[in-house]
Parts: sequence; C-alpha cells; structure tokens
Amino acid sequence: MTHPIVEALQGTEEQFIELRRHFHQHPEIGFEEHQTSEQVARLLTQWGYEVHRGLAGTGVVGTLKVGNGSKRLGIRADMDALPMQESSGKEWASKTDGKFHGCGHDGHTTTLLYAAEYLARTRNFSGTLHVIFQPAEELLYGGRVMVEDGLFDKFPCDHIFGLHNMPSQKIGKIGLHDGAMMASSDTLHIEVTGKGGHGAVPEHTVDATLVACHITVALQSIVSRNITPFEPAVVTVGSIQAGHAPNIINEKVLMKLTVRTLSEKVRQTVLQRIHDIAIAQAESFNATATLTHVNGSPVLKNDAAANEMVRSVAGDLFGKDEVVTIGSFMGSEDFAFMLEKNPNGCYFTIGAGDEPDRCMVHNPGYDFNDKILITGAALWSGLTEHYLR
Repeated sequence: MTHPIVEALQGTEEQFIELRRHFHQHPEIGFEEHQTSEQVARLLTQWGYEVHRGLAGTGVVGTLKVGNGSKRLGIRADMDALPMQESSGKEWASKTDGKFHGCGHDGHTTTLLYAAEYLARTRNFSGTLHVIFQPAEELLYGGRVMVEDGLFDKFPCDHIFGLHNMPSQKIGKIGLHDGAMMASSDTLHIEVTGKGGHGAVPEHTVDATLVACHITVALQSIVSRNITPFEPAVVTVGSIQAGHAPNIINEKVLMKLTVRTLSEKVRQTVLQRIHDIAIAQAESFNATATLTHVNGSPVLKNDAAANEMVRSVAGDLFGKDEVVTIGSFMGSEDFAFMLEKNPNGCYFTIGAGDEPDRCMVHNPGYDFNDKILITGAALWSGLTEHYLR
C-alpha cells in the first residue's frame, strides 16, 4: 500500500524530472551557481517561502513557518557541478563544455525543491522549516563558508539533515551509519626547491625532482608505520609538476596531495608527519620543502538519534527492509562543517541502483537516476511532518 505522502508527490513527479534534466543541461561549478540559485530562489518565492540569498555568495535559504510550533528543522542540498566533460550521451546532457553534473547535485537540488513544493502546498506541520541550498560542495568548503557567513545564527536549526545519491547501492535503499561516516579531506601542496642545471652535469645541481620522488616514497610510510592498522588513513600524492625538457634538472617541483582519515586524532598525526617527513627529506638532499595547507574539511559524524529519526520515517514510508546500515567510506563531504557546528543531525545515502552498467559518481558517463527523486522528496517531506508535528 502506497504511503499518502508518496501518492501526493506522484502528481508532480514528471514536473520535477523535467526540472532535474534542465539543471543537468545547465551545470555551474562552485561559487558560480548564479542561474541555478536564481531559479531555486524564484521557485521558493513562488511557493510562499521567505527567501534569503547571499550566504557563500550563491547560497539560498528558504524559510517556511507554519502554525505556532517552536521546533526548527534544516534540510540541505548542494547545487554545484564538476569541471569535467560529460560522455553520457543523454538527450539532456550538459550544454556547457567542460562542466557536468557528474555527482548528482542536480538531483539533490531538485529533490529538495520537490519536497519544498509539496510541503508549501500541504502545510501539514507546525514549526519552522529551513531549506538550504549550498554552493561549492565539490570544492569542499562551500559548507564552511555558509557556516562562517552565519547560517545557523540567522537560521537556527534544532536538527540538520543532508543526503547523497549512491550508485552501487540497491535502488531506493536508505543507507545510514552512526558516528564517523565520511572521511576528513585535506589538500596540501609541497614546493621543493633545489638548484637547477644541465642534465649532463648533475653534480652541480640539487635535483628537486629526485627529492620530490623520495618524499613521495617516504610519505607512504605514514599509514603503514605511524598509524594503527585499526584506523583508516590515506595519503595520496596525486600530482608532481616538474618541468618539460629531458635535459634540464629542475630547480623547483610542486607536489599536490590529498589526505583522508576517519578521526581527528589520526588526521592531526598524519598532517604533522607529512610536514616532518617533507622537511627532513628535502634537507637530506640539501634542498628545502615548503608546505601549504590549501583547504580541509572535518570528518563527517552522524548523530545516532538523528539517524534513528530517519530510520523510523523511512521505515514508515517505504518499509523497514528499505533501510540498511552501511559502512563508513573515505570519500569526503563538506556537509561535515554543518554537522560540526550543529551536531544534531545526519547525512545518509539513497541507492541509485546497482546494475553492472550504472556509472559511479565522478565518471563522465554518470547521470542521476530520476526514479529516486520521489524517494528523496518523500523522505524529506515525511521527516518534516514527523519532526514538526
């Protein structure tokens, strides 16, 4: 038997599938989501929300107050696309070269709008709902900027929730994990400086490329020798930029790293060891190393009580078998900044399908599965009506 919320949403499903595909055709990357935020703000205003713009530049918050209830709920969606080329071949593929909704934020934005329209139309709750549309998640600091700009000072929330579509998870399944669910993420640059020269006379040089290679190898000892095997950690040197000619020994090399952990203690240990190893290795070759912490986001930690609220609502909407416990993973998500500031909340996944040919996010062939728009919208609506009773 179909739940009344799902039945009510079925009447507008095609409208929101069309909207999702429109967003997909017109992707905008982090802090450039001008058309997207304009459309989000216009629709929310049309439906009766009080709309605030400008947090983190392109962020949008819609507020709907119904009745005399004192409770306040926040629901967040991300809006930005990736700087990559799409190859899905879909009729609604990106019309902008080099930009592509390759992670499903077009679907996340549409899912929240889908629920926002239903909730404004039915108003079957009493309290304050804040729908939060965040820019620049892919840069892993749009959430931080919204918080720094006063998100929770201007729009206090008793609880805050977010979701992500998840290819490889059975379609429609709601995935929950208590505690540390997603890893911290830190981007570091290491600039190695030696003494350049001709490739034929290395004895007159200090080869920065060689030094960078030794640093790269040495950094791999951190996870295996400085961190307990019972704590996950990743140190990846993703880029070594070191000149172009084969007969030049480079004076400078730029290394770019990503670091992932599932605990703050491990995170700080890894970051300190990277610093110590890079400096010491460079000095051992008569070179120098300068480290820059480009940006970082904390571990995403879910509140068990907030998870239980989602579990209860999802079970009522779809059946208890549709809610599953998932493991933590080393991907990162800047919703962690919102949960760090306001820990009474959680982040969960909605299965997008586990067919062998379904592309994972950040794959050029990926596309959001429109079949789960109604699943997410029903869950956001049910969660609102449950908490703001």
